[in-house]
Amino acid sequence: MEKVKLTTGSGFEGYEIVRYLGIVSGQSTLSSNFFKDMSTNFTEWSTTESAKFTEMLESSSDSAVERLVKAAERKEANAVIGLRENYMALASNTIGTVATGTAVQIQQKEMIHRNISATAFVSNYYNLQMPRPIEILMIGKDNVVNISPVFYNYGRELVKTIRCDITFTNYYDEKLMLQGVDFIFGKEIETRLQAEFVECKLPMKDIPMIKDVKIFVRKYVTDKGIYAPSTESVDISLSQSMLTRFRKKFGEDLVERYKSHGTTWTCPCGQVNDTDPNDAPCPVCGRKESDLRVDIGFDYEGMCEKMKELPNVTAMKDLVMTYIRDGSLDTKYRMPLLQELESGLQFEKTRGDVRESVIERIIMVFEDSQA
Repeated sequence: MEKVKLTTGSGFEGYEIVRYLGIVSGQSTLSSNFFKDMSTNFTEWSTTESAKFTEMLESSSDSAVERLVKAAERKEANAVIGLRENYMALASNTIGTVATGTAVQIQQKEMIHRNISATAFVSNYYNLQMPRPIEILMIGKDNVVNISPVFYNYGRELVKTIRCDITFTNYYDEKLMLQGVDFIFGKEIETRLQAEFVECKLPMKDIPMIKDVKIFVRKYVTDKGIYAPSTESVDISLSQSMLTRFRKKFGEDLVERYKSHGTTWTCPCGQVNDTDPNDAPCPVCGRKESDLRVDIGFDYEGMCEKMKELPNVTAMKDLVMTYIRDGSLDTKYRMPLLQELESGLQFEKTRGDVRESVIERIIMVFEDSQA
């Protein structure tokens, strides 16, 4: 039979009580002329006599507990809770030791492994041809969180390690900053680099609440040397929903929408390039403007810029109606635009200002048509 567990408390960590079996006790008595000598001349006790008396009391206590355990075993208990010991003076210089407790049956609790994981886009980037953090994986198990960022390796270099500072922000705008976290990689040369997982101090309960992650690269090591970014990082202006949709279309390293500014153009990788009649590729990612430029015959970006100055969705709808009436808008865009605006009007009544989200959906009406 397994050894009976004893505690002065009400239970055992990692176990649950499945049956209460009643009170059990054990007694032991201690009688000796030694106690008479103690009472007659207590001040003359030697250290040896004091130690001897202590040993006698401990022996009596052990005997009482042993009898208590045997009583518990007779009840088929495997534990005793609420253990108490008392000493009492009996007749004829006798001391009684009584141990009491509650006999119980316990069983080990089944281990419940809590697991949670999430992936978040990184909301800042470096406009350089260097390993660019694009997303981060967070995995929590039994209150231990491990993280692994993913980098886009533009130069297809053999990256050995990257040292980063990371800022997590949850929905309450509470921030957790991790400084000097080193990530290591395998020996393969890949465009998409995922670091080995590193344990961090991010609370497991915060994983589902993370709304923003920024990764600041401090140093990185390749087979060619040690480097540090020569510029500060840039925040991504796109919302998470737009970022998700555009990355599916243009690639996971996308951080900006393609825009033409006449003499320059903004690449999806964020690099601003001079417009080149020879269609020179972007020096960072290699994209060509000719592959990105699609003329739908309508300046929807100009329309959206005007919408940003309007006070509400009603005024935005009125603006769209002017384009419809003068024939500027192709018929295939009219119904989707009006549906988005009508939906925005309904949300505006209950949620207040929703202009930004409506403009995003309007942009997607045109952008999706170019796929």
